[in-house]
Amino acid sequence: MNADYQDFKNKKNFLRLSAKHYVLCFFIFCIFFNISYAQESPPKAKVKLVPYVLHLFDLREAMERTDRISFPSYVTVDEINREIYVVDSGHGRIIIYTQDGYPLYILDKDNNVEAPTGLWIDEDGYIYLCQVRTKGEDRSRISIFDPCLKWVRDIFFKGFEEADKFRPRTVAVSKDKKIYVSGDGFKGVVVLDKNGAFSHIISPEDELLGIKDKADICVVYIDKNNRIYLLSEGYGRCFVYDKRENFLFKFGQKGGSTGKLSRPRGLGVDEAKHWIYIVDYMRHTISVYKYENGQYLFEFGGKGWGPGWFQYPQYVYVDQQQRLLVADTFNQRIQILKVNARVTGEITEPKALTPGFQIKLTPEKGIK
Repeated sequence: MNADYQDFKNKKNFLRLSAKHYVLCFFIFCIFFNISYAQESPPKAKVKLVPYVLHLFDLREAMERTDRISFPSYVTVDEINREIYVVDSGHGRIIIYTQDGYPLYILDKDNNVEAPTGLWIDEDGYIYLCQVRTKGEDRSRISIFDPCLKWVRDIFFKGFEEADKFRPRTVAVSKDKKIYVSGDGFKGVVVLDKNGAFSHIISPEDELLGIKDKADICVVYIDKNNRIYLLSEGYGRCFVYDKRENFLFKFGQKGGSTGKLSRPRGLGVDEAKHWIYIVDYMRHTISVYKYENGQYLFEFGGKGWGPGWFQYPQYVYVDQQQRLLVADTFNQRIQILKVNARVTGEITEPKALTPGFQIKLTPEKGIK
């Protein structure tokens, strides 16, 4: 009996010891298996947008085949009548096209148009046209035309410092009929009331190369949500305000490389895609930013003559069909494009690997 009992006890201890060794081996195996699995898993991918640009057609001709656009500097769309307005700087006139590019009408000296720069079409169809001084008229002005393209009146600048030297470049009209005007090299944007009387100046400040000053504003634009955009060519920056002129945020960085702005001169907003387009005159590109916060997304273009390439572009507009209209100045055309972007992944190195769980091993009593 004692011998049998001792033999049974030895076998039981052996089985208990073996079971604990198996458990220990299992946990060790799990640790190494977890590390091996982590090493074989694919590295994380950083998502980015890659643009896809489709060229639809160009605007080059005016009313006749021999009459062509010369150095276009500005383009916009009458969304009510779906007509394209092009400032033909080389000939000092405005050319009006159908939405598919057929020339309809020309506004020139016979219509009180002599030296046009930027223009705006309000909700009622009235046209506000920036004009710089000429031999016939030695004062810069905003010329207003009714929906039938008949001249109504001129607004001359006065009431602020150096108003007599002010050269208007772009104009935007809010829903409450305030008139916002940017000028060549002017620090800030001039705000006029609905009658054209001077009201005040919005002058954002910024810092460049350690020097803080008021920013020059080359473009003013108001989107359909009544956000106001002030674009600075000198600072490579865009300042965004709400409809009450409260500052929201700024974006853009001065520079000559990808993701930066060298000489921005035009701005357009795609409110369906929630993108902001900015034309860079010197880099011959268009940069795209997030509508919500101005985060940089991608750019496209470059210096060239073919479709989708630019030579010193000056302005951009996004119409209701989400087409991009670009004043491609030195290629002497307006390019009509469709821009989309696809998501792609950029492979990055994986971080340092650690086990998926931590186990602290302590030998149990009786196990040697």
